[in-house]
Amino acid sequence: MLGLGVGFAVVLLIASEKLKVEVDPKIEQIHEALPSLDCGACGFAGCSQYAKAILERPELIGKCAPGGAETSEKIANILNLHISESGPSRRPVVHCRAHSEDKTYYAEYQGIQTCTSANALANVQACKFGCVSFGDCVSACKFDALSIVDGLATVDYEKCTGCGACSKACPRNLIRMVPFSQEHMMVVACNSKENGKTTRSMCKVGCIGCGICFKQADIFSIEDNLARLDYERYQPTEQTEIALNKCPTGVIVYCGKNAPPPRPAGQKATAASQKS
Repeated sequence: MLGLGVGFAVVLLIASEKLKVEVDPKIEQIHEALPSLDCGACGFAGCSQYAKAILERPELIGKCAPGGAETSEKIANILNLHISESGPSRRPVVHCRAHSEDKTYYAEYQGIQTCTSANALANVQACKFGCVSFGDCVSACKFDALSIVDGLATVDYEKCTGCGACSKACPRNLIRMVPFSQEHMMVVACNSKENGKTTRSMCKVGCIGCGICFKQADIFSIEDNLARLDYERYQPTEQTEIALNKCPTGVIVYCGKNAPPPRPAGQKATAASQKS
């Protein structure tokens, strides 16, 4: 028995050496440069798979949102490559600013306490476009960067890495990744496509599509009864600030690090208009 054991051990040792797959040391170096969070933001199951893919396809450098430009530069140095300056980092924006007291509810929801389950039912709340606040985005975030505050998903931009997991988790597509060219950005915090009268009946802070913002700055437009901001072109100007201050429902707000607080719901703006 002892002889058989020794014999099998020798055979296994020889087999392991003969069948060993050589791993390119650069894969290990790339993996060490990555944050090892396995968040999936790059589109791969984990950092090790992403490291292997980069070695085969260097154009994938820059897909690691948590690592950012610093990680991309480290990987480029490992591969002796020069990468061009990347664009602004993307961060999630919740396109809703309605807290519990701002919403109209038809009935108390008693079902499974997830956004996905609640969204499958009609009339969970009057606005079918707004945050249902059961925290699917909170569960998806590995960095503790989201929380539900008074019935609204809220991003802590100090903790956010821009991985995009919260955006994928939201069944109403309220959380979208926006290019942040500034520390904090002006955004339209609404997703309702109802007309102004209907929106007002459902939400105190929803967009009524009045067009005042569009008249002040051309980076705004009105589509499907909703004000939209061209985030790719955004630069803070006197005109954008006027648009924010004149918004009758205060749906234009700042998001990001050190962002000014939004105007309190119900506070009158300098001009008001409603769509018919």
